[in-house]
This record gives sequence, structure tokens and C-alpha cells, in this order.
Amino acid sequence: MPSAATAWSPASLNVAESSSAAHLERLAARGAERRYRRGTLIIQEGERGDTLYVVRSGRLRAFLSDASGKELTLGLYGVGEYVGEMSLDGGSRSASVEAFETTVCAVITRDVLLGYIAEQPDFALVLMAKLIRRARLATENARAVALIDVYGRLTRLLDQLAGPADAQGERVLGERMTHQQIANHLACSREMVSRLMKDLETGGYITLRDKRLVLLKTLPARW
Repeated sequence: MPSAATAWSPASLNVAESSSAAHLERLAARGAERRYRRGTLIIQEGERGDTLYVVRSGRLRAFLSDASGKELTLGLYGVGEYVGEMSLDGGSRSASVEAFETTVCAVITRDVLLGYIAEQPDFALVLMAKLIRRARLATENARAVALIDVYGRLTRLLDQLAGPADAQGERVLGERMTHQQIANHLACSREMVSRLMKDLETGGYITLRDKRLVLLKTLPARW
């Protein structure tokens, strides 16, 4: 029997994570499948809940909002990913989640999840690895908001969303995002995003082609 140190080593986390897709497929089969229209609020920040949502098709958006309606997008989650695990300790939801597009989820209750972990204890390592990655991402995002200006956050986001460069050195964004959606990611106003995007377009750095944003060349480090 492996020691506790071996069972919880980083290598063990990597091995468990490699089997994540198989675990999620088996776990999803035990849940109730539900379909959500685009814009449907699935999880409300602050409410108590004990369900996990495994995405079967479509995408979910996790976000924070304040009383004035200002929003900050925390992430988009597609097929094979899940949300809602933070409240499985019985606490309140830490963020809101909506259907970013028409989405089908397998809804897993806390009892079903705990039963699955009892049968497949290495799935606890999968959950731990996911939580660690999301905690690191949250730290990176907090650092960006606190220490990087809006333009810097914009170029960082565009670089993350853009695909590899083609023969002409151009990169196409895989996501079709409105200026408001970009603003939600950057924690700034839509007007600020529109102004920066217009400046980049005028400068010959970006363009719209077939309704997709194209990075024509490397974006300047400063603006």
C-alpha cells in the first residue's frame, strides 16, 4: 500500500488528472441531464447549493456582479469541465454562473458525488488538482486587475484567446466576443474597451474579418 506522502504527491495529482475525462464521464452518467437556454442563470452568488454541474455541450460563464450591475467574468467552461464544486462544503455559492450559450449539463448532487468518491477515491485528487489550478488562476487574475493597466489586461486577454500565427503572422481569435463581454473580463467599462480597440484598429494592429477579430501583428507593449 502506498504511503500517504506518495498518495498525495504532485506526481499522483498529475496521474489522477490524466484520468479526469473518464471519471467525469462516469460521474455525469449518474446525474440528471438538463438543458439551459443562453442567458439562463444557473447558480446565484451567495445562495446555498449542493450541486455540481458537468458540461455536456455548450458553455457556462462564471462571474461576479455588484449592486450596480457591473460584472467581472471569472471564466468560461466548456465540454468536459464542471462548476459548483466550491459549495459542496455546505457553504454559499462564491460566484454566479449562467449559460453562455445553449448548454446541456449533468446535474450531480452532493450525495451522488460523495458516493462516487467513496467508490473511486482517486477522483478526490482530480477535484484537488482542479481546485489548485483555479486558485492559481484567481490569483493571477487578481494580480492583473491590481497591478496591470486596462490596456495591459486587454492585450493579455487577446493573446490568450488568439490561435497560432499563420504564414502571414496573423492570429485569429477563437471566440466571438462583444466589447461588453471583453469589458466583463477586464473589470472595466465597455467604452474603455471600444476606445482601445478602435485605436488598435486605426494603428493597423487588429481588424475584423468574417466577424472574427484578427491580430495582424504583435500588439505594442504600451499604448
